[in-house]
Amino acid sequence: MTTLKVGFIGLGTMGGAVARNIQRAGFPIVVHDLSVDAAATLRHHGATWAASPVEVINQVDIVVTMVFGPKQVDQVLRGPAGLTSGNCTDKIWIDCTTGGPAFARELATGFRLAGGHAIDAPVTGSVDSAIRGDMIMFVGGEDDIIKKAGPVLMAMGESRRVGVFGNGHIAKLVNNQLWKIHAAAIGEAMVTAKKAGLEPDVWWAAMKGGAADSFVLQHDVPSIFAGHYDPSFRLALCLKDLGLITELITETGTRAELTQATYTRFREAADRYGEDAGEMSVCRLIEDDAGVNLRVSGDWLPPWQVKHPDDQ
Repeated sequence: MTTLKVGFIGLGTMGGAVARNIQRAGFPIVVHDLSVDAAATLRHHGATWAASPVEVINQVDIVVTMVFGPKQVDQVLRGPAGLTSGNCTDKIWIDCTTGGPAFARELATGFRLAGGHAIDAPVTGSVDSAIRGDMIMFVGGEDDIIKKAGPVLMAMGESRRVGVFGNGHIAKLVNNQLWKIHAAAIGEAMVTAKKAGLEPDVWWAAMKGGAADSFVLQHDVPSIFAGHYDPSFRLALCLKDLGLITELITETGTRAELTQATYTRFREAADRYGEDAGEMSVCRLIEDDAGVNLRVSGDWLPPWQVKHPDDQ
């Protein structure tokens, strides 16, 4: 199965790490990004560069996309040199981009009409899980197609099946809905504890493993302690995701006051610190407004500096 040739489009912080793991697994890989420089490491290890998405699809059996959002993945598929202008017959498209389920299904229909097969596999976790190769993917699609793509998915991370194509996007959006609410709430809890006399490191140790625990609390609080607020996931991406979540809420007619308040808080953080600021800057708002400092000395390894086991 390692004779499958894989294309990868979107070599950003997450995508570059995922593509490298596919390469490590022994798959010949063809890569494309808006920036040639983003492919430097992959090319050094033998990847083939393609100047456009259509050049990718014409050379591979499976193509993976991991780009900023729906607008960008639409361009990759249906743009002037998009995937569907090439040879898609019996090819598999795995989309890891965060997007809305309805639009994703529209794009998948177009890819199928061009002769291909589609899987959605949006990811959760952080850049360190992408580097290690243990990130979780919400995988939707037909069983036989997912089985065929299984070795590539295994090289990327852990698959969690969620049903038909498009359900992966639903799972990712509601996952991020909870993630962003947790992130915004952590700032309020940390600052309240600090002002009441409980130091941040003591608060953190006490919260872990209890009813207040979450991935965000476990994984992201050290970025507050360190004061960088994790720029590997920017506020621009948070706002994009929250916008997509809001669209899904509107479609379903669901009450979502907490989500709406969270969007407002992230928008305020972006207005104050800039959209390139780290995701946990949503907590910095509360910290700065309260006039407290949540820095904790320690060896807080930034997630983007984590090494793959083979590189250690």
